[in-house]
Amino acid sequence: MKPDSDFVNSAPPPKLLDQVRSAIRTRHYSIRTEDAYVHWIRAFIRFHGLRHPREMGAREVTAYLSHLATERDVAAATQQQALSALLFLYRHVLEKDLPWLDDLVRPKKPARLPTVLNLDEVARLLDSVRPQHALMARLLYGTGMRLMECLRLRIKDVDFVRREIMVREGKGGKDRVTVLPQSLLTPLQLQLAAARELFDRDRAARRPGVFLPHALERKYPNAGCTWAWFWVFPAAELSTDPRSGIERRHHAHEKGLQRAMKLATQEAGIARPVSVHTLRHSFATHLLQSGYDIRTVQELLGHADVSTTMIYTHVLNRGGRGVVSPADALCSATRQGFFS
Repeated sequence: MKPDSDFVNSAPPPKLLDQVRSAIRTRHYSIRTEDAYVHWIRAFIRFHGLRHPREMGAREVTAYLSHLATERDVAAATQQQALSALLFLYRHVLEKDLPWLDDLVRPKKPARLPTVLNLDEVARLLDSVRPQHALMARLLYGTGMRLMECLRLRIKDVDFVRREIMVREGKGGKDRVTVLPQSLLTPLQLQLAAARELFDRDRAARRPGVFLPHALERKYPNAGCTWAWFWVFPAAELSTDPRSGIERRHHAHEKGLQRAMKLATQEAGIARPVSVHTLRHSFATHLLQSGYDIRTVQELLGHADVSTTMIYTHVLNRGGRGVVSPADALCSATRQGFFS
C-alpha cells in the first residue's frame, strides 16, 4: 500500500478556474467579483481556442480586449473589468509577473455627468415605487447608500437613538457612518418588526443562521442565529448559498428593487435614464444645494478622494454653471425698453 505522501502527490492538480475561485476567496473578494472574473477568464480561453493562458501573453490579451471593443461594442467599464480579471489571473493565479502587464493600454472610461433628479422628480418617483420596495428606495435617497449596501444591512447596523446607519464594508472594503432620516424612523421600525417574524420562524424551524463574512462563522459559530446579525431586508424565501451549498435565508435580491425603480420611473413620467444609483447622485447633489460642505458629503458617500465628490458640483441646479445666457439678457433689455 502506498504511503499517504505518495497518494497526495498523485492527486490531480485543481482545475484552472477552481484555482481562480480559491485565489479570489482567499482575498475575500465578493461573490459578484468572483462570478465576473471567472466569466471573463473562461471567455478569454474560449476566444483563443481553449489554449492555456500560460501559453499566451500580451498579444493575446490585447487581441481579446480589441475584440470586446470593436466586435462586441462593450462599454469601457466592461472592457476594464475583463482586463482586471486577466491581470488577476496572471498575477495571483499563474504568478507570472510579466513586464507586459504594466504596458497594456487600459480602456479609457469617458467622463460622464451623473443623472440627478430635482426634488419634484424625486418625490414623484418615490411615490410611484410599489409598497414592498418603497422603504428601500426612500432609504437609498435619504442616506446616499449604494444598492448592495442597503440590502446587506444588519439589525446591529441601525442606531435609532443616534439616528445613524453603519455601512459595513462599502466600496473598497471600508466602513462609514451615514445619517438615518427622521422621517424613516417609524417605517424602518415596522420593517424590523416584519423581519423579526421571519427570524423567529427560522429559529423555530432550526434553520441555519444567516451568512457571516470573513470566516466569522468559524470564530463565532452561533452568531448567524442571533437577531443582531439578521438582515434588515430579508428575502421572503430561502436560497442556497453558492459557495457553501447551505440553504438559508439571504437578504432581498437586488433585481426586485431594480425592476421596481424602472416601473416607477415610467409611472412618474420621468423621461430620463434613471437607475437605483440615481438616488445616490440626487442625495449628494441636494445636500450640496442645501449648503452642506463637500467634505461632509464626501464622508457620507464614502469617497476616498474628494475629487470624486467634486463631480456633483457640476450638476448643481444652477443652469449652465450659473451663467446667464446673453439671449436672456437681450430679452430682459427688450422688456425694459432699452431698444425701443
